[in-house]
Amino acid sequence: MRTGRVGSSVLAVTVVILAVIALRVIFIPLNESPSQGSPLVKQNRVGVNLIPDFSAMDDVSAKKKAFFDFLRPAVRKQNRIILGERKFLKSVKSHLENGLALDNAEVYRVQNLAEKYEYGIRNIDLAAIKSLLRRVDVIPEPMVLIQAANESGWGSSRFAREGFNFFGQWCFKEGCGLVPQSRGDGQIHEVKVFSSVDESIASYMRNLNSNAAYRLFRSIRADMRAQAEPLTAEKLIYGLVNYSERQDAYIDELLDMLRHNEEYFDLPTPTMTTAALNG
Repeated sequence: MRTGRVGSSVLAVTVVILAVIALRVIFIPLNESPSQGSPLVKQNRVGVNLIPDFSAMDDVSAKKKAFFDFLRPAVRKQNRIILGERKFLKSVKSHLENGLALDNAEVYRVQNLAEKYEYGIRNIDLAAIKSLLRRVDVIPEPMVLIQAANESGWGSSRFAREGFNFFGQWCFKEGCGLVPQSRGDGQIHEVKVFSSVDESIASYMRNLNSNAAYRLFRSIRADMRAQAEPLTAEKLIYGLVNYSERQDAYIDELLDMLRHNEEYFDLPTPTMTTAALNG
């Protein structure tokens, strides 16, 4: 009998210990050690693994082609999204011109687009839709690719490799990105980290299409639309004068890069050509 009680006690203690271990495995993460880094660092490591090592490419021509080929699908994807948004707004414009009332779904989508492109909209009328159409518009592929090459050193910069940031975009909340090594005392900006190439390019396009600093860019593009001209990088680059503190020197550099890399730009698809002419 005494042996039986001891066996039961040992069994009970064993069950308790196993239960504690099971709870620890389920509820306590294994990667508790701070040496494994912050979530930001882990995200950056993913970025490094997904971006080709452009700096290791000795053949300059091959490197340029690889860089443009890497970014081009995401550029086209974002422009297609914008074209869809623009097509919707033009249908809303047509409805209003013909005295038709908008349904709830249309009103909701217009409000969402106004928020996305940072346009303060009070009444959904013709004037508001026309103003929104100045923002919701495509950006020529060569211009996006050349600016990405300039800002990221052909994809070799730390910010491109670790944060998918090909356009030098900043953020101002602690921990939102990577701290520039050259950041001066008292400055709080960081270089924003993105989760993918798509997110980086979408943010860049939204920035040009909404930020007050690029009002000139949008004005040049709207004038080209009004004249039924195709949207070209050669003309629209002048609207980036406020993108860099170097201003005119920055524009000259982009135009020079554009001229020297024409051979790497694919011709636009027929759909994109039509959209550029008729958008």
